[in-house]
Amino acid sequence: MPENSGAVQPLGQRIGMLRAERGWTQAALGERLAMSRVAVSHLEMGLAMPSERTVVLLAGLFKREPHELVDGTNYPEARRERLPEVACRYTELELRVAEARQTLRTLQRTSLELAGTDVVKDLLGEAVSTLLELRQRCTSAAEREQVHEALAEFTDARQALTGGPIRL
Repeated sequence: MPENSGAVQPLGQRIGMLRAERGWTQAALGERLAMSRVAVSHLEMGLAMPSERTVVLLAGLFKREPHELVDGTNYPEARRERLPEVACRYTELELRVAEARQTLRTLQRTSLELAGTDVVKDLLGEAVSTLLELRQRCTSAAEREQVHEALAEFTDARQALTGGPIRL
């Protein structure tokens, strides 16, 4: 249920505040939402109201549930009722790191037959290249740490994956 006591905060203002807390520009948030910087600006200024889909995406990006994002705001009650209870919390970076880790686990499972082959080396190289690219796009210390940890996992596994069978 929405909060009815106290002042109602414009949803756009809350979106702008949460974006700024993360150090993201409007363009960076727009990229994560697959919308333009101008569209993000319109949301923040209250010229446009986000769809239910966009609220769910924003909630996930801001590590909140959809209702938590809109409670106490001017988001329309009819739309609020259609929001799901939970939102996926993967950012693009988190998803790409998770995919790289999945590649590593797959390589480790199949390495008994493929250890040292060009296939393993190519897949390992692609995953490491992806992580290095992601490291350049990190916007926070937490993101950099996440990518650094994944790169360390790949470094630790490199010898086993390229030099011989992994010991399970």
